[in-house]
Amino acid sequence: MNPNTPVIVGVGQVLNRSKELEEAVEPILMMLDALHRSEKDSGVQLLSEVSSVRVIRGVWDYGDPAGYIAENIGCGDAETIGTLFGGNQVQAVLNRSCLEILAGTQDLVVLTGAENGSSSARARKHGVQLASTVIEGLPDEMVGSQKPEHHAYEVAKGIRQAIQVYPMYENAIRHARGESMDDHLSRVSELWARFNEEGLNNPNAWIQTRHSAQEIRTPSPSNRAVSFPYTKMMNANMVVDMGAALILCSVERAKKLGISQEKWIYPFAGVQGYDHFSASVRDNFYTSPGLRIVGDRVMDLAQTGPEGLDFVDLYSCFPSAVQVAAMELGLSEERPLTVTGGLTFGGGPLNNYVMHSVARTVELLREKPGKKGLVTANGGNLYKHVHCIYGSEPPSRDFQFQNVQAEIDALPARRCLSEYRGKIEIESYSVMYSGEEPAVAHCACLTKDGERVWANCDDVDIMLSMTLEEFCGRTANISSDGSLSAFS
Repeated sequence: MNPNTPVIVGVGQVLNRSKELEEAVEPILMMLDALHRSEKDSGVQLLSEVSSVRVIRGVWDYGDPAGYIAENIGCGDAETIGTLFGGNQVQAVLNRSCLEILAGTQDLVVLTGAENGSSSARARKHGVQLASTVIEGLPDEMVGSQKPEHHAYEVAKGIRQAIQVYPMYENAIRHARGESMDDHLSRVSELWARFNEEGLNNPNAWIQTRHSAQEIRTPSPSNRAVSFPYTKMMNANMVVDMGAALILCSVERAKKLGISQEKWIYPFAGVQGYDHFSASVRDNFYTSPGLRIVGDRVMDLAQTGPEGLDFVDLYSCFPSAVQVAAMELGLSEERPLTVTGGLTFGGGPLNNYVMHSVARTVELLREKPGKKGLVTANGGNLYKHVHCIYGSEPPSRDFQFQNVQAEIDALPARRCLSEYRGKIEIESYSVMYSGEEPAVAHCACLTKDGERVWANCDDVDIMLSMTLEEFCGRTANISSDGSLSAFS
């Protein structure tokens, strides 16, 4: 085996479920705790020898958290790296770390990240300011690219959040599959109930209670309607206090440190590629060509196929993201598609969720020699795709990585118009709620020439009908004021 073969040798996860504000733990301390847990998991003392500390960006305002961590774990001269926002960043940084270890430019790297969304929400509710360590400066390097998450034409119609777009994917999936409203909602809620069941097998899942499919899909005081067809329990759960850490090194360094080979998990292959920016210019709302290309390539590089994946964790911010990924990757929705419970039940610490999915995958692969696991990461609105396949046995060749951006960029894009007046076809829509009542419907529409245009509807009766009847595929008119009318 190549002595520079990268291996994950330590994982650590931290959850603070306390509801007492005096027991709140800020993110930087959760990161340190997770790192010490990962060191303990490795079986040897090694943190003082780390050559690079890599921290995934959170909603906190630390300047150089990696530098603060390096000082506190005894490796003050270590390289420090931070990232910009994005659910793809954990896997992107991990893939990069594997390449650098393979090239011999790094041999002992740690990744960490944490969020305190739960305690922060309680503090805001009670008008309390939580303690936060002042950490100034900047890391040696900041990785990632930060672009707007929404097209300017979406923003012009008030579409600025993921909860407004992912329901459009969901409704488009229903229409493409030819499902009735009731059958579709039953299938999706049953999918999410299976995610809940998998979370009950994960000791580090945030939610440890069972919820039926009917409970998941039915609006209630504790499960409000957010954006049709999604209830709160179909959204990522960001109100969590969670942290995680990973330790990577070369096989040679692992041997010198005396880390048992039973701890070693091998990254086989990683692939990265971004779909066309924003839903506005993609061909449709129920497929993801970029995800398909990334997924096919990572399986090719790892010399396996869908049937060879023993564990899978599909990025699960919303049910539509899981369904699109499963379809594009050739995975049955009936098989387990998460190892954590997903961002709803496992917990969604913003950009750091994937670190928890990797950590859990490592735990499961250690228990099952000879198995493989796929972890997918997604940043933005089904946009930035980064995947990796892991195994408990040494790969037959060195870690493989490809960026397939050129192949994705060559795909055709749909033209989006800033304004349009006249007859259109409703491609998909989302109905946004304010309290228990619908507030606005955002609609993606196609002109007779196949160009896309956005339009809103605020007619309460029509919005209620949209939650009971299929409006995808119907025709309507965009009137002089830009609103939708004359549905047929």
